[in-house]
Amino acid sequence: MMHRTFNRREFIVAGSVGTLAIASGFTLKSSKPVVSVVRIKNHQTGYAVEEAIDLLGGISEVTGNKQRIMLKPNLVGPDPRSTTKPEVIKTLALLMKQAGKEVFIGEGSAAAPGLNVTDEGIYKTRDPDTLNLLQQYVFDQLGYTELAKSLDIPLVNLHTGEMVEVKVPRGLVYDQITVHKSLSEIDLLCSVPMMKTHVLATVTLGMKNLIGLYPGQSYCTVRSCVHDDSAHKGSPGIAYEILDMVKACTPGLIVVDGSMAMEGNGPSDGDLVPANLIIAGTDPLATDMVAARIMGFDKAEVPTFMTAIESGMTPVGLDEIEIRGEALSSVQMAFKKPDIVPWTEINSWFGAQEV
Repeated sequence: MMHRTFNRREFIVAGSVGTLAIASGFTLKSSKPVVSVVRIKNHQTGYAVEEAIDLLGGISEVTGNKQRIMLKPNLVGPDPRSTTKPEVIKTLALLMKQAGKEVFIGEGSAAAPGLNVTDEGIYKTRDPDTLNLLQQYVFDQLGYTELAKSLDIPLVNLHTGEMVEVKVPRGLVYDQITVHKSLSEIDLLCSVPMMKTHVLATVTLGMKNLIGLYPGQSYCTVRSCVHDDSAHKGSPGIAYEILDMVKACTPGLIVVDGSMAMEGNGPSDGDLVPANLIIAGTDPLATDMVAARIMGFDKAEVPTFMTAIESGMTPVGLDEIEIRGEALSSVQMAFKKPDIVPWTEINSWFGAQEV
């Protein structure tokens, strides 16, 4: 398969989303990208998040002079089994607020019952009213509305509202992507996924979590329009659409919620696994590769990783990553693998009709 080439600078300094594009250019005092791996002890998830950030140098080191920070959890739908736990977001938000940062929580969820999910199937929608109801329902059901109110920080529905166009250097699918204006006004994007397997992408971690930045009013949800466009370009798995958004809105911090993980046929229908881990880093590919290896996946099994590496993104292997905290050998697991399904085998019914 042919792959377009682009260098690492095009990933890290995309130069396209206000000051956001330089957010991931932060350099730790190490010649290698650093990823921290922390075991959650005695159910103290928040403490483990703090320790993971401390191993990266602390919140001031990680955020630097970045003032406006968006936390992007993975809230695919209203089911708490398959979503980022509020405690992880709460801990990060408090750390950032204590460091004097302005914090937002943003998400564009995929689906909600009674809106684009019925007994008959799952539908796509671009309707702003439906998308507003969908997102508010997910925020409410998962406790994020209450959390944001208690922390006095805004919740941003990334599906609707004022949008901006973002250039994608040497895009694999798109030359430019429409995103919510708030993403052009932040200094740092922090991707906070739940550790899960995925029937389309093999794993869903920090980079895959950015699919939630594609606004429904432009690209429909359940992102079927994006996946159709990418399939026409020959995307392996759903790698192209993931990497285009990584280049457009590069995350400068990734914190993987492995308190409760999912194996098998994720991202929603898999089995829960108490991994009891928090994994953090400032390099998206490095952090995801470490998390995937802990889950028992080699990089060659994940199309997003291989496409990124073949295109010039680094690191290319775990030997190029400095891992702090738990040794990989002490936390390695063997997640049940998903039954991989090409998008072209389900797009005739999954998100095919519009409501």
